[in-house]
Amino acid sequence: MKKILLAALVFGVLVSCSQREVSQKPNILFLFTDDQTYNSIRALGNSEIYTPNLDRLVRQGTSFTNAYNMGGWNGAICTASRSMLISGRSLWRVNNFRQHWQKGDSLAQTWGQLMEANGYDTYMTGKWHVDASAGKVFGQAEHIRPGMPKDAWDHFKMVDLFANEVANGEVTPEEIMPVGYNRPLDENDTSWSPTDPKFGGFWAGGKHWSEVVRDDALSFLDSAQQRENPFFMYIAFNAPHDPRQAPQEYQDMYDLADISLPESWMPEYPYQHLIGNGPSLRDEALAPFPRTEYATKVHIKEYYAIISHLDEQIGQILDALEASGKLENTYIFFTSDHGLAMGRHGLIGKQSQFEHSVKPPLIIAGPGIPANQQLEMPVYLQDLMPTALELAGIKKPGYVEFNSLVPLATRQQTAGNYPAIYGAYVDSQRMVRKGDFKLIVYPKAEKFLLFDLKNDPEEINDLADEPAYAEKLQELATELLKLQQHYEDPLDISEMLKVKG
Repeated sequence: MKKILLAALVFGVLVSCSQREVSQKPNILFLFTDDQTYNSIRALGNSEIYTPNLDRLVRQGTSFTNAYNMGGWNGAICTASRSMLISGRSLWRVNNFRQHWQKGDSLAQTWGQLMEANGYDTYMTGKWHVDASAGKVFGQAEHIRPGMPKDAWDHFKMVDLFANEVANGEVTPEEIMPVGYNRPLDENDTSWSPTDPKFGGFWAGGKHWSEVVRDDALSFLDSAQQRENPFFMYIAFNAPHDPRQAPQEYQDMYDLADISLPESWMPEYPYQHLIGNGPSLRDEALAPFPRTEYATKVHIKEYYAIISHLDEQIGQILDALEASGKLENTYIFFTSDHGLAMGRHGLIGKQSQFEHSVKPPLIIAGPGIPANQQLEMPVYLQDLMPTALELAGIKKPGYVEFNSLVPLATRQQTAGNYPAIYGAYVDSQRMVRKGDFKLIVYPKAEKFLLFDLKNDPEEINDLADEPAYAEKLQELATELLKLQQHYEDPLDISEMLKVKG
């Protein structure tokens, strides 16, 4: 009997030590938005937008001002971005890997399950849009939302239904738009309102979706006070994706007279059709063609309003985290799945390789992370996955292709993790950034664009045909070819890249 009691006592001590070790691991709160471009936070340089809570997060932590999404294999860029994030795999490899998730295979290799296997209570709420079961990737999942509200999907249905008629020129894309697209036509266009619940969208269900996500996060944080295990929260807002709806008080924060047009604004982008950004692309169909100054400003106003409303929900989550007593042992991540054009270069959506569409904001705050620091070295937003693994003391699996941001944020490492940044959109666009220069390739247009991002951050002055930059163009073309091979890019543009040699 004494031996049994002694064994029980030893076992109890070991279990207690194990629980104490697990509880000392840091918590991870991941705040994830949709379609939020890198310059949509006041503290990061946009003086026209109101984001007091995101400003607070900027001051508390480190911002990576050149965070990139690698691209997309279809118009739903968020699907590729989120699939890369949840798996750690690069663009084309994760596209090939999704079939395993659809069958329920290899879920143990996803971010949520890696954290759970190492003692974390895992939780997600909000937008998912990944070809794997959220309820299997995370221990608990609430209010799992699709890629966008139902109303936004209606355009896809209409385009599919009338595909032959559009192709034959019998109808134009504008003629088959549901309410909320191709607007506003002028100052008298009242066909749609961002505040009226009758238009559904974020109002479907009776409470704005951003507020539902907030409530879910607050509920989990409340329960986390009673938990011994560390937590990993994946809080995914659908905002500020269209339809960009917010309560009237947030619309009233902005006056059209105070909203400026983007420096790169133009009525129509000359290569829009050859890069897959014409009127038949859902995101671009939101505003009339050609773009007008008035319509562009209305869309920007609605974009700012839904971000300010989103900011308020994030503020309540941050306040609840602090009140829970968990803040000192919690790392906070903030980013979005990609950026958005909102009138720049005559575009509205995110299906381009311009900075506004491939770059979201990215902020990390928590123990040991320098406050109010902004770092310019290029990174991928998907680096947040291995960052969380490192902070949790989990060895990065060999299949994870992205890299932890901890050494960069803490200045243990000053050189970036990537010699060059790669980007792709279907078979119509390729991109490489190396140093301060960026090359965009349009294969279908046989067009090169070269930008000096240091001196031309808005990408207005194309240097591709300037003799003085011929060597730089070839350097980047060679780098792009290497990256295509490295990432198993299925598009062969090697002959085109040699043309400029």
